[in-house]
Amino acid sequence: MSESDRLSPERLRTLFLFEELSEEQLGWLAERGRTEQRPAGEAVYEEGEAATCFFVLLGGAIALSRVLHGDDVEVSRTDQRGVYAGATRSYLGDRVEQRYAHTLRAVTDAEFFVLPAEEFAYAVRTWFPMALHLLEGLFFGSRAANAIVNERERLLALASLSAGLTHELNNPAAAAVRATAALRERVTGMRHKLAMIADGRLDGSELHRLVELQDDAVRRAGEADALPALAAADAEDAVGDWLEEHGVAGGWELAPTLVSAGIGVPWLDAAATTVGADNLVPTVRWLAYTVDTELLMGEIDDAVTRISGLVGAAQQYAQLDRAPQQTVDVHTLLDATLTMLQAKIPAGVRVVREYDRELPPVSAYGAELNQVWTNLIVNAVDAMPDGGTLTLRTWRAEDRLFVEVADTGTGIPDAIRPRIFEPFFTTKPVGEGTGLGLDISYRIVVNKHRGDIRVTSEPGDTRFTVCLPIGPPEEA
Repeated sequence: MSESDRLSPERLRTLFLFEELSEEQLGWLAERGRTEQRPAGEAVYEEGEAATCFFVLLGGAIALSRVLHGDDVEVSRTDQRGVYAGATRSYLGDRVEQRYAHTLRAVTDAEFFVLPAEEFAYAVRTWFPMALHLLEGLFFGSRAANAIVNERERLLALASLSAGLTHELNNPAAAAVRATAALRERVTGMRHKLAMIADGRLDGSELHRLVELQDDAVRRAGEADALPALAAADAEDAVGDWLEEHGVAGGWELAPTLVSAGIGVPWLDAAATTVGADNLVPTVRWLAYTVDTELLMGEIDDAVTRISGLVGAAQQYAQLDRAPQQTVDVHTLLDATLTMLQAKIPAGVRVVREYDRELPPVSAYGAELNQVWTNLIVNAVDAMPDGGTLTLRTWRAEDRLFVEVADTGTGIPDAIRPRIFEPFFTTKPVGEGTGLGLDISYRIVVNKHRGDIRVTSEPGDTRFTVCLPIGPPEEA
């Protein structure tokens, strides 16, 4: 390093940051630091780069900026001599990832005193041990407090989802229990009626035809489509009248079951011809029990399938059986989240999926992305208390994948839109929101996945757009 690149101890003392240092300390800085010039418009360092140097402004003007929601936003501009930036946390060492938190740019031609990060860290640790302990306590204490609050936010969200999932599971489980109890009664009745039919009054060929009737009734029950209410009522009246005319007591109770299985008067006429008048009543009741049994088994199958689907969605949502980072299909994650949130989406909210099914899988932290979708969908639903449309869109642009959560709610006022990603900022009443959902979402997308999250809003059209790189996320 040439002498022209050095800054004398005397000139260092003119900077407010160093004015109280001893001659020995100033000499140490002068020996290890250097001066650098940057032309107007040039970036001194970029946000996200490894923080290798500590910069002190000697002359000129500078600006600090950050990328927020896709836009490069200037957060500070100054020409005050002695202001500093860069590796300001290097004294924390390897316990904290050392990256520049913003971009520093020369507004005019500028001159800096530059000290390597490791030298700056040594000076702080050696010269100011008490201040170092205070700074460490403040930094790590704040981070620990934020972690606790963030964990609390996650637990609250998990409790809400668990309550909704329990409610969703309870309905099909209760239906399966009711259908099983009814099925047991029908099977008992079938055995009784079959014994009455087959007590010697039917020969082998007649019994064979009876079994064929049973098989046909089961087939019809499996293939039958639900009739419109008016047509179903007319069909039940016709079947009820036929049963009463043929001496089947309580025919009006059997008619709805037979009609729901696609059995009408012509089929009953054929059955009567097959079994004869003497065996008609027990045969009809036996067939009604058969149809009812098939319908009940269908209910149990639907209930169990629904339970299995909910459990699968919960497993997919939590990614319990997978590594933290894996290759995922964002559509699978979105659908699992919608399933988990089904109880929180009112009947007045219509859900629209506009998916680009040609999107490739992405390498991501699936469980954490599901937390992002949860926060965005819940906020969208909360913005539509009187109902509306929730739209989930996906598309690709070059090497980026986009997921958009849109709602037709009240919108976000311009005055508060810049603050919505701030920790603890919420517009919800006290006790209803922690103000951490969007902050957590932002950090998951931006810090964890090196992506971006943006928002546009006006009354009736609010859109949160998550941008993810198609490729492995960097380790955060």
